[in-house]
Amino acid sequence: MTEVKVLVIDPVGLHARPATVAVNAASKCKCKVTVSYKGRSVDMKSIMGVMSLGIPTQSEIIITCDGEGEEEAINSIVETLKAQKVIG
Repeated sequence: MTEVKVLVIDPVGLHARPATVAVNAASKCKCKVTVSYKGRSVDMKSIMGVMSLGIPTQSEIIITCDGEGEEEAINSIVETLKAQKVIG
């Protein structure tokens, strides 16, 4: 299991467009990917799950990958979210 703490910097938080970017990045991974905020964890491959967390801007979240290719998966997700200016 690999995890990373990141800060959401998108002005609208992790909603709508930024959530779609996150879900698309996670969906490319073979391993299980979860995102956690305030003690709740959801499948990062589920747009409804990610949106249900209601993550505002300047919030710290934890992204966890567990399974085949977890190191590459977490690196890919973080790079994608940084490139889209979703996380800092």
